[in-house]
Amino acid sequence: MTTTKVSLDNLPDLLTVKEVAEVLRVSPLTIKRWGKRGKLPAIRINSRGDRRYKKEAVLWLLGITQKTSV
Repeated sequence: MTTTKVSLDNLPDLLTVKEVAEVLRVSPLTIKRWGKRGKLPAIRINSRGDRRYKKEAVLWLLGITQKTSV
C-alpha cells in the first residue's frame, strides 16, 4: 500500500480525519475533539458515520482563506 502525502496544493474538497490531521500536524484525536467543540465541523457520511471535513474550513484554520458560511 502506498500512501500519498497530503499537501496544500492537492487538497480534495472533502478530507478525512487522517488527512486533516496530517495537514494541520496534530493527532486525529485532536481533529475529532475540535469537531465536538465546533472548531472544525464535520460532515458525516455513509452508515458508519465517517467524518469528512471541508477544505475551506481546514484552510481557514490555517489562516489561508476566509471562512465561508454553509
